[in-house]
Amino acid sequence: MVVKEELKKLGLHFIVVDLGEVEIMENISILQREELKIVLFNSGLELMDDKKAVLIGKIKNVIIEMVHHTDEMIKVNFSNFLSEKLNHDYTYLSNLFSEVQGTTIEQFIISHKIERIKELIIYGELNITEIAWKMNYSSVAHLSNQFKKVTGLSPSHFKQLKDKRRSPIEEIGNSSDLNNIN
Repeated sequence: MVVKEELKKLGLHFIVVDLGEVEIMENISILQREELKIVLFNSGLELMDDKKAVLIGKIKNVIIEMVHHTDEMIKVNFSNFLSEKLNHDYTYLSNLFSEVQGTTIEQFIISHKIERIKELIIYGELNITEIAWKMNYSSVAHLSNQFKKVTGLSPSHFKQLKDKRRSPIEEIGNSSDLNNIN
C-alpha cells in the first residue's frame, strides 16, 4: 500500500505484477527514481531495478514460501519447482545465485529447512519422524545427519537444550530453582 501511494503521489501509472513487484507504465526520470527510492527506504522497503537482484530476490522468496509458509508437505523437487515458477533454466538460476550470494541454492534451502525443523522441534507438536516426513526427508537418519552437520547437534539434543532453557512459570523463583543457579 505504501508503494501504491507513493507511486500515485509521483503521478506514475502502474500495475501490480506480484507481491512486492510493480511494473511502472511510463519511463521515469532520475529524480522520480531517487524520490521513490528514498520514500521506499524510509518505509523499510528497497527499490530493486537490477534484473539479477530481482531474480535473486524471487528465488529466495519462493524458497522461503515453500519451506516456512506452506503447511503442505514439501514433496517437490526444488530445482524443477524453481524453474517452473520463475520461467528460467535451473542451471542459470543456480549459477546466478551462487555468483551473487556466494552460496548455492541447495545450501540456502538446507539452511532454511534446518531453521524450519528447529521451529517444529520447539513447537513440540510433531515428533522427529513426522517432521522428517513433512520436510520431505528420505529418512529420519537423513534429517538427523543434515541437522547435525549444520547445527552441530542432533535433533534430540537440540530438543533437550530447548527443554532445559525453559522453566515452568510456577517453578520460577522457588528456592529449589534458586539453588540450581548457584
